[in-house]
Parts: sequence; C-alpha cells; structure tokens
Amino acid sequence: MAKKDENTACADNDVIARNKKAYHDFEILESMETGIELRGTEVKSCRMRSVQLQDTFARVENGELFVFGLHISPYSHGNRFNHEAVRRRKLLMHKKEILKLFQRVREKGFSLIPLKMYLKRGRVKLELGVARGKTFGDKRETLKKRQDDLDARRHLGSR
Repeated sequence: MAKKDENTACADNDVIARNKKAYHDFEILESMETGIELRGTEVKSCRMRSVQLQDTFARVENGELFVFGLHISPYSHGNRFNHEAVRRRKLLMHKKEILKLFQRVREKGFSLIPLKMYLKRGRVKLELGVARGKTFGDKRETLKKRQDDLDARRHLGSR
C-alpha cells in the first residue's frame, strides 16, 4: 500500500468550524468524536464551511443523542429540496457510550457542548465535550493566567 504524503493527511482532517466561545464559557472535562446524520445538501454546505457552532448543545432523548441549534446554511446551488438551516440533528454513537454520557450529564452542572466540526476520511464528524459552566471569577482567572503566560514569553523572547 502506498504511503500518503503529509499534505493529503492534512486534507483528510479539515476543520469546518470551531466553537471558540465554548472554551471561554465552559471548563471542558472530556471530549469524544461523534458522527452526525445529515440530509441532502447539508454535506455540501459543510464542505463550503457555512456552519456555525455558537449557542449549540447536545442532549440525550429516548436513548438517542441529538444536537440542537446547529446552523448549517442552505446550499447556494440547491433546489427546492434544500435543507432547513437550523433543526435537530441526530448524533451517531454506540449505545453504551450514549448511556455513559447520559449518566455523566445527569449530574448537576454538566452539559454536552459541540467543540468543533471537521472532515475525517470524507465524513463529517463532530467533537463533543462534557463541560461544566465557568463562573465569572473563573473566566477572569483564565484571562489573567493567559495574559501572564504571554508576558512571560515576551520577556524571555527579548533576552
């Protein structure tokens, strides 16, 4: 079997969208990869990177995992069978993994937050994180720590 070059490997794992606000508002405890069930022209819209992950969340309902608030813009070259921009979409995971997530989310203060959407071997994947909300003080502490690290790197770089 022929060895793939590094440029092809990067093309396989293209990031479509990131949820930067999730890292600011939540403390991510663990993350996992899920598949997502898409219809019609949604995959073409994802490849064009017309996806927004802000204000999205996932929930377990009747033993199935769904994502809410995910905005995939309608495909520009689509016809009358084009998809809806915002709708409930099913996430694909094994039953045991869904039950494990459900038990984890039942605890007080935990949420399922989509972190990023990417292509892997031609398929659209969603990275889902188990998160706990940050308080205002936690957010300020994170910003202060980031600024201190930046100042230290600048100081070392000037020497």
